Amino acid sequence: MKLINAFILAVLCSLPAASLHARDKAETVFQTSTLSALMEGVYEGNTTFAELKSQGDFGLGTLNGLDGEMVGFGGVFYQVTSDGKAHEVPDDAVTPFAVVTFFEADKTVSIDGPLECEDLEKYILELLPSDNIFYAIKIDGRFESIKTRSVPRQLEPFPPLAEVVKKESVFELENAEGTIAGYWFPEYLSGVNAAGFHFHFLTADRKTGGHVLDCRAGKIKIEIDYNDDLQISLPKTENFLDADIPGAPKQQ
Repeated sequence: MKLINAFILAVLCSLPAASLHARDKAETVFQTSTLSALMEGVYEGNTTFAELKSQGDFGLGTLNGLDGEMVGFGGVFYQVTSDGKAHEVPDDAVTPFAVVTFFEADKTVSIDGPLECEDLEKYILELLPSDNIFYAIKIDGRFESIKTRSVPRQLEPFPPLAEVVKKESVFELENAEGTIAGYWFPEYLSGVNAAGFHFHFLTADRKTGGHVLDCRAGKIKIEIDYNDDLQISLPKTENFLDADIPGAPKQQ
């Protein structure tokens, strides 16, 4: 037994550190701030996209000032501004809220619609092995229609998110090729992130996209990455530290 253990230890020690690091990251979702903080107007963070990329190559979120919708996959992140145009995010840009992972599909299925967004979500739910972990979801293909939104950059004093979305810009696309990047979180994590599905979209030509409001899927491929580890980094900003976030204990 000692000889076997020594052999296993020798094999582990011979593996490159980067390989072990990649395995550690494979089932981990990294998040900066919380959805409840964003809802209350915490639109300033201090996590750069260079730092975000070290934690994942797939995700969604926004930029400081709530400046549009962010979506990324394959290690490239895009900002969809309130005019509907997509721009590649520079490494020195900063985010107040984002969720990323190193995407590795655990399940892949292909379907040929049409399938309304509500039915698509029901279909995906049937594919999930548990309601108690969380999932990164990538959907590639053709969408007969897809409705997205983005929001304008905010200035201090920041209004709550519910007020901002009243002035959202809505975009409706027909026969759009592209990718949805999204997550599903269980109900018990509500407030940390959005319970249920949260999808952002980017067209194949990388010109437009946004937060998904509705869709009608055509021929698509669905990839699901199972995750069971969540790491949260809270902003070190006055905007976060001074915010009255629901559920946070009051100092006596």
